[in-house]
Amino acid sequence: MDNEVKIYTCGPSTYLRPHIGNYRTFLYEDILQRYLEYLGYKVTRLMTLTDVEDKAIVEAEKENISIEELTTSNENVLFRDFALLKIKVPDYTVRASSAINQAVWLVKTLVKNGYAYWHIHDCTKNAYFDPLKFAGFGKLAKIDMNQWPKRRRRFHKDTYPGTPWNRGDFILWHGCGEKDVCWETEIGAGRPAWNVQDAAIVTEHFGFAVDVAAGGIDNLVRHHDYTLAIAESVSGKNFAKYWLHGAHLFVNNQKMSKSKGNVYYPDDLIGRGYEADHLRLFLVYHHYRKKLNFTWEKLDAVCRKLDELKKMVENLRTAELGPSSEKAKALITRVSRSFEESMNSDLDVRTAFDKLFENVEKLHKLNATGCLSAGDANAALNILERVDHVLKVIF
Repeated sequence: MDNEVKIYTCGPSTYLRPHIGNYRTFLYEDILQRYLEYLGYKVTRLMTLTDVEDKAIVEAEKENISIEELTTSNENVLFRDFALLKIKVPDYTVRASSAINQAVWLVKTLVKNGYAYWHIHDCTKNAYFDPLKFAGFGKLAKIDMNQWPKRRRRFHKDTYPGTPWNRGDFILWHGCGEKDVCWETEIGAGRPAWNVQDAAIVTEHFGFAVDVAAGGIDNLVRHHDYTLAIAESVSGKNFAKYWLHGAHLFVNNQKMSKSKGNVYYPDDLIGRGYEADHLRLFLVYHHYRKKLNFTWEKLDAVCRKLDELKKMVENLRTAELGPSSEKAKALITRVSRSFEESMNSDLDVRTAFDKLFENVEKLHKLNATGCLSAGDANAALNILERVDHVLKVIF
């Protein structure tokens, strides 16, 4: 149906707990879903959970616990923080480890159709995808395939941190190694590589076409072009109509890292006295495609603005009985109109919030001078509640 939207959002690797930079991505995706619902669409959303990969195996071994214990603990923190930040839990939150059979089927199909092949590496039988077999490979990241190496190169790991692009064949299936996590399958013992996991999850639950695919900008390089290539190689159809990628969050103009001691989690901010609504607004009060720099001063400024808006909104409840005014009616209409105009401009939450603040401030001044009736105030509050279904920071 025309009013139904399927959204695939690239979720976290659960070998670590998410930080506020990760939640910035999850929040713009939440805003997207809520705004589409505001417009009357029926949204079905899927989020992938990467619970089996090279990094999870290493981390679990370091912590001397099972991968299941490690990833379950971090998933619990994730969904606790979703509740704290008023992020809707997607209709499907799917672990990669639950889509093994679909991954196996994809690998088999890709090999059969000539897009992938088997190769022995370090005494294990792995499957690799040959990007040169897929016309249009790298179209998301706009990679120049003329620069592709003439000699075959293979990349055997799930990820290569710091490498801007893996120019070569990427791994689809890890054969069972000495310390590996393995499943016995019809293509042999092993596990699906990170590169095929999202394609397996999405195609199993949504089929081979979604309306919107979304994630962080770091997934634009390699990961999403891999997902797209795998799905389209099997189906021959366009995988996603729209791709959205959110930019990074920095702290004092530096990338977050444990070595710098500047990695923050929602708990850290709550512990300093900030409210969850403050953090939610701060993380969306900047265009999702642009880098956001976190400083305590910037956070405080957003907090003050939100607190002031909440006080003005609450004060609207004090309006007294009286005749309606054309000025008030025009302002009330402007509340929803300016909100929608801004949100329709690629989810411009900052402008939407600022226009909302401006219009509420004018209503507040009308009320202060006795020129706002209780009926007009209630009409304004009803619209604000509808708008806040999207923002989730006012009431």
